[in-house]
Amino acid sequence: MDAFADSKTALVADVDCTGAGQDLCEEYEIQGFPTLKYGDPFMLEDYEGGRDYESLKKFADENLGPVCSPVNIGLCDAATKAEIEKYQAMSEADLAALVEEKSKAIEALEEVFDKEVEKLQAAYEKLEEDKDAGVKAIRQSGLGFMKAVMATNKKKAASDEL
Repeated sequence: MDAFADSKTALVADVDCTGAGQDLCEEYEIQGFPTLKYGDPFMLEDYEGGRDYESLKKFADENLGPVCSPVNIGLCDAATKAEIEKYQAMSEADLAALVEEKSKAIEALEEVFDKEVEKLQAAYEKLEEDKDAGVKAIRQSGLGFMKAVMATNKKKAASDEL
């Protein structure tokens, strides 16, 4: 943060998601800590790079600053500019309905994902249970004695050779 304190085009800040920043963290769906995000404040992207100072500084130097957005439409390529202008031309009600539709589609995907993960977790737990029971049954079927007899036979054979 100190390295960019005087920047006129880049802001590096931290938010306490357990305190006053909790609403902001919920809005941007921050679930784990630390989470690093960058970009336009209304379209933040997840940072996936290195977490050491050198990696963060290099990324910030190369990527932080004004980006294509409705506020900086001059930085956009023609296709992105056309897409933004299409949304700007929509009524507030139509835009809100479209945002709601897309948000519900994401929620539906997350719901399916969560249900499938629950099924996988249950399957994993069943497989682990079956494995543990099978291993226990095999061990109780005399495996320990078998290994002991083998070790005794090897030891006996070695002493017979002397």
